Amino acid sequence: MRRNKLEVFVHFVWATWDRLPLLMEEIERDVHRYISVVCADDGCQVLAIGGMPDHVHLLVKLSNTISLATLMKDVKGGSSPFVTEKLKAGDWFQWQGHYGAFSVRPKDVRPVIDYIQNQKARHGSGDLWRHAEEMSEEIVIGAD
Repeated sequence: MRRNKLEVFVHFVWATWDRLPLLMEEIERDVHRYISVVCADDGCQVLAIGGMPDHVHLLVKLSNTISLATLMKDVKGGSSPFVTEKLKAGDWFQWQGHYGAFSVRPKDVRPVIDYIQNQKARHGSGDLWRHAEEMSEEIVIGAD
């Protein structure tokens, strides 16, 4: 093998400040697109992105040139001013400082994609993955 090979899938979850419902439907798609571009610029393949007005779920295939913390710093650090300046001019927007990151086995990638893509239905029915939805100290592994 002449180059590094990395097949690491990570499910990130992070929330808006105080879990306020700031990611309204009219800006959600643009925020997700922005996050996808940041991930691509960092060499990470976005497999799924979704969420609710107060949090985001992101599944990526991690690049072999970036750490989890750096990716989240880039994603959250870039998207917060993007929302404030471009999408909600004059309004306040901020992410919480912490995030959750969960390794995903290759055979579990499809169920995680389905989970992320169906966030609104799952929240409506209460069919949630507790470990991915609770932003408690036990699951938070990083801060930006």
